[in-house]
Amino acid sequence: MPKSKKSANPIDLNDPQYYINRELSWLEFNSRVLHEACDSRTLLLERLKFLAIFSANLDEFFMVRVAALKQQVEAKVAQLSPDGRTPQQQLDDIRSTLNPLVTKQHQQFDQVLQPLLVQHGIHILDYIDLNQKQRTYLDNYFEEQIFPVLTPLAVDPSHPFPFISNLSLNLAVVVKNPDTEEEYFARVKVPSVLPRFLPLPPELGTQETEHPVHWTGVPLEQAIAHNLEFLFPGMNIQEYHPFRITRDADLALEEDEADDLLLAIEQELRKRRMGGTTVRLEIKSQTPDPIRSRLLQDLDLIESDVYEVDGLLGLKDLMYFMSLPLPELKEPPRQSVVPPRLQRLREPITSDAPEMEEGQDFFAVIREKDLLVHHPYQSFSSTVVRFITHAAHDPNVLAIKMTLYRTSGDSPIVKALIEAAENGKQVSVLVELKARFDEENNIYWARSLERVGVHVVYGLVGLKTHCKTIMVVRREKDRMRRYIHIGTGNYNPKTARLYTDLGLFSCREELGADITDLFNFLTGYSRQKSYREVLVAPVNMRDRFLALIQREVENVQNGLTGRIVAKMNSLVDPQIIATLYEASRAGVQIDLIIRGICCLRPGLPEISENIRVISIIGRFLEHSRIYYFHNNGQEEIYIGSADWMRRNLDRRVEVIAPIKDPDIAKDLQEILGIMLADNRQAWELQSDGSYIQRRPSDSVPDEDVEAPETNSQHTLINMALRSTNLAANLIDAKKSYLYTDN
Repeated sequence: MPKSKKSANPIDLNDPQYYINRELSWLEFNSRVLHEACDSRTLLLERLKFLAIFSANLDEFFMVRVAALKQQVEAKVAQLSPDGRTPQQQLDDIRSTLNPLVTKQHQQFDQVLQPLLVQHGIHILDYIDLNQKQRTYLDNYFEEQIFPVLTPLAVDPSHPFPFISNLSLNLAVVVKNPDTEEEYFARVKVPSVLPRFLPLPPELGTQETEHPVHWTGVPLEQAIAHNLEFLFPGMNIQEYHPFRITRDADLALEEDEADDLLLAIEQELRKRRMGGTTVRLEIKSQTPDPIRSRLLQDLDLIESDVYEVDGLLGLKDLMYFMSLPLPELKEPPRQSVVPPRLQRLREPITSDAPEMEEGQDFFAVIREKDLLVHHPYQSFSSTVVRFITHAAHDPNVLAIKMTLYRTSGDSPIVKALIEAAENGKQVSVLVELKARFDEENNIYWARSLERVGVHVVYGLVGLKTHCKTIMVVRREKDRMRRYIHIGTGNYNPKTARLYTDLGLFSCREELGADITDLFNFLTGYSRQKSYREVLVAPVNMRDRFLALIQREVENVQNGLTGRIVAKMNSLVDPQIIATLYEASRAGVQIDLIIRGICCLRPGLPEISENIRVISIIGRFLEHSRIYYFHNNGQEEIYIGSADWMRRNLDRRVEVIAPIKDPDIAKDLQEILGIMLADNRQAWELQSDGSYIQRRPSDSVPDEDVEAPETNSQHTLINMALRSTNLAANLIDAKKSYLYTDN
């Protein structure tokens, strides 16, 4: 085991050279997303999906992170980031890093994926390549379906430059009056209410091909561009050029000034729809200088805000092609399983099911022992949604308390909460109105819940409530029992199909008492400073994590073993990073599984030689948080909602729960081990901030031996299916064990 070098070589662990820039680390993450689109091992339509995700990620990055940096530059903020950069230096570095990535994305689509799509019968045509029958069809379609939606907007002294909405695709059009020879500038918005890609009828599809044709069509903006004479009759169309803009979309909210938080956020949302400052202009590289200059001037942008592309703008719309019925070009449909212990669960009595089915109720299962669920491998609907539904209809349940950070637009969870209130139960819900980009959805649900008598709380001033907790209070014989769910992900059935997350069900007294104190903290005037088991931010979580890391250091210094494994979305907090460096220098072995941003530099001599960092990018978005500490063989393992970021530890209400059940602790260690062994989707962070993707051959010293490919997500899918299949056979050979979250 490496010995501590700390005492021999005192080092300033806050030195900027030991930190990776947060924004550049995020761009590295998005580069790994782009790699999936470029990897020939990825199925074709999945490659289009990853291109779309890359673009959508960039949109949000500009709306939030770049917008914030530009505001800092405007305000002349001089504070340096932990890695020693000014806001302007960060903007410059973002641009120099991003330009080649955007070029790579478009080259991949135009030069690689489009030819492959043609081989599989998918033809995204340019309008100029259409035959006469195809043009006639699209011209008629334009006149009937597109033309009525369009509004050309002139720009001249009597018509100021129009407002252009965030993320909109537009055409900059130059027309000439044939009588006066004067030229005019106009803008035409490509309507987002219409499909971005217009399919042709099958009988008009491309015929001269050796492959079966499944889809033929053109981009919407090209159909508009080639019919501009309908919008400008009597004028000569001189030229047209597509462009797309991105605006600052973060909410500016002074909570102390807001007497009614709901109303204040609704007003801010209206401002967001109208749009904030423009932060990015996307244009084609062939756009002439006069048009470019005109757009820069009218949008109040500078050259460094312009991103040129060759090809289509707004590639996030490529997600459209995932709807094509071509299963051989996509991952197999994801099927979630019912956890074995819940397979004989009876359903609650409802108006739809007036008779109770045979079997245990949900609460009896939890009373037996704690239950861990792992989504999307195990069904969210058959676990979390069913738990709340059981509680809503169980006559012995008196109260339900819950935090809602994000949920779906047609949420069955909110429906169950409404039913619970209608059934006479006391229901309290903390709805986080400040959940970025979900504010409008949450306002809708807050009003729906309030209408049926649910106690709705909107969170604490200055803090976002990000924890994922449910508490059900149930009368059982002569006592009250509290049933708890603590999760790592949002109570959103839709994202639960795409994100990997964990949830713990328990009725342990200590945990129930802690969550009771937490809800009193959230809904009342409680200023709880201590908790029995859980780690709560911003109360005790930072100090507890630092103490857990320091305990591993002390064990190594006493000649014992020190080991930490942590899985999270992002590692940004400088104090946590410096403490991990101290642990590494003492000889603690540290493995970090961090999907996104990581500001820690692993492998630095005398600093982080004992730290290894991997990132897993796969079919599902890795979202679960797991923290393991060896503790000299008395292992402790935690799950919860918080990453190691300043915002999670200091500016949000978060909950991390200890795992007390030894079987669940082993399951979580197995999950961590499977991920650390991944050689298909795992990337290793280098000390310079770059990542190298693992290959099966990396784990085999003999070049002649072919190592098996280990994909952690595929492994976990198969494990869930096998365990449930075995349990189903033991319970009832005829019972179906697959449960699809539709």
